[in-house]
Amino acid sequence: MRPPESLLDRVRAELALPVDPRVSAMAAAVAAAHGDASRAVLFYGSCLRQQQLDGLMLDFYLIVSDYRAAYRSRWLAFANRAVPPNVFPFEHDGLAAKYAVLSEADFRARCGMEARDVSVWARFAQPTRLVWARDAAARDAAEHSVARAAPTLLAWSRPLAAQDAWREGFARTYGCELRAERKGRETSIVDLEPERYREFAALAEVPEVSPADAERAWRRFRRRGKLLSVVRLAKATTTFAGGVDYLAWKINRHAGTAIVVKPWQRRWPILGAMVLLPRLLRQGAIR
Repeated sequence: MRPPESLLDRVRAELALPVDPRVSAMAAAVAAAHGDASRAVLFYGSCLRQQQLDGLMLDFYLIVSDYRAAYRSRWLAFANRAVPPNVFPFEHDGLAAKYAVLSEADFRARCGMEARDVSVWARFAQPTRLVWARDAAARDAAEHSVARAAPTLLAWSRPLAAQDAWREGFARTYGCELRAERKGRETSIVDLEPERYREFAALAEVPEVSPADAERAWRRFRRRGKLLSVVRLAKATTTFAGGVDYLAWKINRHAGTAIVVKPWQRRWPILGAMVLLPRLLRQGAIR
């Protein structure tokens, strides 16, 4: 097998790796829900890493041509444009998932150095599969965008890494969002496929960033990321049916807590989430 000549070659090969047919079927159903606006569907996250589907929630990104074309509701289009992405629950053939929606232009920008927060490039620097594409042009656009993510993470983390830029980068990205995962998750991600990360690092053309500029960038990422996490949580209660229950399930699963959602929190989900958040921060369930 000929070795990849560039990071883009390597990304294309990884995106094309086979997945469980049920994942492909669910991706096609997600795309169908948004009609001709759908351009590509990417599968990522813990279900991909663990190669386990049943009883878990699959993670997808749906890439669309345009927000207005993707929705019947003007409010959903506005919300997606103003505070991307929108996130929705989805069920298909006995499996549960959530999917986030980004336009092709936003996806490309948020995988690159111009991104103002870490949420997209931090995820797509990790293993991903392209499980549905409208056509060859849509596939090519998704491949080029994903190929921007790893160099972005390495550019911001290498100047500050004592040893491993990947672990440094993932540790810092986890500190930029309200996350329920326990400490050390960044190490386990890299340890699952160490050769993959070594190969990506060797192939990536990484922009030069000074340590001072990198440290300033991470301070901005942390401030903006924590604020965006709260704003997205509030927004998700208007777009994500059962959002408060999902939040509790996610935190209980990763942090070992026993949060029980009360009926009034389901009735007024934004208020319920805001009341829940300070207690979780105090307990260290999310950071």
